Formats: sequence, C-alpha cells, structure tokens
Amino acid sequence: MTRWFRSYWAEEDTWFYFEVDADGWVARQVELQGPLKKPIAAASLAEWGAAQQAGTLGDYEATFGGTAEVPVHEWDGYEPQDLTAAEFETVWLTARAACQASARARSSHGA
Repeated sequence: MTRWFRSYWAEEDTWFYFEVDADGWVARQVELQGPLKKPIAAASLAEWGAAQQAGTLGDYEATFGGTAEVPVHEWDGYEPQDLTAAEFETVWLTARAACQASARARSSHGA
C-alpha cells in the first residue's frame, strides 16, 4: 500500500515529503528548504533508475535531486505527518516545476 507523509528536519530547516511503497522504499521525494520552503529536490526513484540506465544520471540529479536510499523503517528520529495523495501531488507538481525552472535558469546562464 502506498502512503504519503512529510517530516521536518530542524537541523537542515527542511521539510521532506515522501511517497512510500508497501516495503518502505521512497518512490517520490520532495525537499523544501528554509522559511520560504524553496524546492531543492523533487525526485522519482523510477526516473532516477531510467536516467542511470541512459547515462544521464548527473543531469537528472542536477535538476531533480535524488530519493532516500534506504527504506523508511530504517530511519531514526523522524516524525511522519500523514498526507493525502492529493496533498502530496500538489507539493510534487509545484516542486517539479520549480526544479525545472531552476535548471533552465542555470543552463541559460552557463551557455
């Protein structure tokens, strides 16, 4: 069963939003940092794997970041706050758009 939740890490001033599969693996992850909740990651495990296979992992991670590499039941010190699928999807879509816009801005300044 898929579940959605968020958790706050004070030491990083970051909200982490997760979509987790039945085995506890993160399928999608969003990170919002600072008081303005700036999106710094919006990664999908499936997309990450496809980028790795295609040899474009560096580009993917530069744009969207990555997902947690261990199942959630192995984490210490997090206090999950349940979300609905719709709540997660709203945050996901907003963060994805922001990550893509940041990547476009970086590439236009580097060109």
